[in-house]
Amino acid sequence: MDEQRGLARTVVGDGIPLLLTTAGILILAGAFAMFLALTGEFLPHDLAYLGASAKELCSIADCHVVHFMLHDRMAFGGSVFGIGVLYGYLALYPLRRGEPWAWWLFAGSGVLGFASFLGYLGFGYLDTWHGLITLFLLPLFVLGLALTWRSLESPASPTSLLRGSLPNFRTRAGLGRAMLMLGTGGTVFAGLEIFRIGVMETFVPADITFLGISADHLEHINERLVPLIAHDRAGFGAAVVIQALLAFGCLWCSHTGVEVSRALWQTILVAGAVSLGAAIGTHFVVGYLDVLHLAPPAAAAVSLVVGLALSFPKRST
Repeated sequence: MDEQRGLARTVVGDGIPLLLTTAGILILAGAFAMFLALTGEFLPHDLAYLGASAKELCSIADCHVVHFMLHDRMAFGGSVFGIGVLYGYLALYPLRRGEPWAWWLFAGSGVLGFASFLGYLGFGYLDTWHGLITLFLLPLFVLGLALTWRSLESPASPTSLLRGSLPNFRTRAGLGRAMLMLGTGGTVFAGLEIFRIGVMETFVPADITFLGISADHLEHINERLVPLIAHDRAGFGAAVVIQALLAFGCLWCSHTGVEVSRALWQTILVAGAVSLGAAIGTHFVVGYLDVLHLAPPAAAAVSLVVGLALSFPKRST
């Protein structure tokens, strides 16, 4: 019994191992979603919901509908991967040091993430795999936050999120941090727009041009197809918002003097490269190359590259 209790304390600890487990599962889930998109595979419950095979779906609009769905899912996987990487940074560094802002950023993003899953149910489609992962992560996440609360510096108020600082525009590192904050801040609004489109419109004109078929025609072919696409798009938008908010919050609150710490710099590099690489690269794979459609992620990529180049840390912090 004592050995079992000792093992439980080791696994649970101060809550950090639970939050790191959450981060690791999100990284794996994001990688799996990208893998499925790359291989052109759909999950069994997707096909069961549609009542169609992958081959039948590919017969619609010369397979453009399938390519469109996979491009959304590839980008979604990249953002989920990025969220996991940012959670890992928060748990290993500022939260382990007891910094309250990191706890509130964790908690706030978690509320948005778990609430967004409930929002997906409004489309009439239950993604069972997503639901199972959510149910598994929820107790880990909540217990991890509950345990880490005890180690926070006082006062552990949500106002700690407001105690960041503006970049010093007179320095190279400060300009780099400003570029990164500009890119992540703009991405928050881009994600909100994607979410709004998924909930209210599903498609923009460029989407219809790529598909070569109207939404009404899609509904005539399969009345469940548009709700599934809307579900995917809303999920992608929510993931983009959460990742961008996490990155912006870390850049706003976590820094040493005018420099971005080496650990945060590496985190932004990995999370940004994977998420933006997935979001932009998949458009070239499927042939969806509308300039206006690609402009937001391209601008975010430029901001990322320039920001990282300027803010490269000179010392390990």
